[in-house]
Amino acid sequence: MKGDDIFSCTLSNGLRVVHIANDSEVAYCGLAVNAGSRDELPGKWGLAHFVEHTIFKGTRRRRAWHIINRMERVGGELNAYTTKEETMVYSIFPREHFARATELIADLVANSQFPAAELAKEREVVLDEVDSYLDSPAEAIYDDFEDLIWKGSALGHNILGVEADLLTITGDDCRLYLDRLYVPENMVFFALGNMRHDVVARTAERYLGALNHRLNRTVRTAPAIVTPFHHSKAIDSHQSHTIYGVPVCSMYDDSRYAMSLLSNILGGPGMNSLLNVAIRERRGYAYTVESSLALLSDCGLLTIYFGSDAEHVAPSKRIIAGTIDRLATKPLTDRALDAAKKQYIGQLCVAGDSHESRIIAAAKSLLYYGHVGSREETAKRITAITAQQLQDAAASIAPNRASTLTLQ
Repeated sequence: MKGDDIFSCTLSNGLRVVHIANDSEVAYCGLAVNAGSRDELPGKWGLAHFVEHTIFKGTRRRRAWHIINRMERVGGELNAYTTKEETMVYSIFPREHFARATELIADLVANSQFPAAELAKEREVVLDEVDSYLDSPAEAIYDDFEDLIWKGSALGHNILGVEADLLTITGDDCRLYLDRLYVPENMVFFALGNMRHDVVARTAERYLGALNHRLNRTVRTAPAIVTPFHHSKAIDSHQSHTIYGVPVCSMYDDSRYAMSLLSNILGGPGMNSLLNVAIRERRGYAYTVESSLALLSDCGLLTIYFGSDAEHVAPSKRIIAGTIDRLATKPLTDRALDAAKKQYIGQLCVAGDSHESRIIAAAKSLLYYGHVGSREETAKRITAITAQQLQDAAASIAPNRASTLTLQ
């Protein structure tokens, strides 16, 4: 065991394993899968998310009711989520039930049957989720924006899918998706809790070592860079919703650290972010203004969202443009840059303090980078960012490169 209590190994079938040992009586385990909505085929938009829902609906050994109760009867729970490029399926439970949870996760991946009656019921649930999402313009605008900026790409559609496609998805579609992508070389098994490393490795080998499908992924194609656009869409809402966004680097580009710091300076969770101070605190133009950074395997997207009254849209956009221009043309002082780095490193430490956040971050690091990164490594990379690198990052999202979408 290493000093930081992190262990990793590879099973006989190539499945990678990461375990974080601690003294908690609550444990986690699951599978991180390098597959998401961009890996769907045309005409099946929403399949990745639908599989995430229906994987719990029956296996060769268990019906849906038995799956639900398998962990809940011992006080545990099952969770899952889907993004553009990844899916997580995992359980939280009292640590003595680690083998029980691992066996269940393995059964879901290897033996899910997707019975027609259960699919019909869950289809209605997912369609209700789509409707609920569309009723929230502050959330739906992100998908509308991605549809435009990634137009023609597998990235340019809602993760939840569209009704026409969801109505055609069959159990065979779901099983084929699992067989293509939920395979050892495309997954990481993760565990956190007060278990010995050798027990984790043996248990994973026992229940997951027989998986032997080979990866059959449709080639991911980076989206074309679109000409900057400035669109407005009429909606029935008292508030306007606006996104300013620019394509940026991928998760493998060294400039991602400077871009992440820039995003945090502009509109991170702190009330002292530049745009929150300029737009909300000083002028009262918006209740919410925030910057988000999505880094994918071959591209990325930085977005700045704000919700405001219609008359404040134009001045808020000017403030965003002016703030970015200043960061691109005038370097931060050493004192300001050091303060920004210290705040960001502290925020990452706080955000990653939960056991769940920590093990999922470790699983993703092993899945995407082939090793488990540490907080110290990340802090070192952030500390090394120079004023020039931050300027370069700001220049890459300058107003002449940006697109905007307003729903009002």
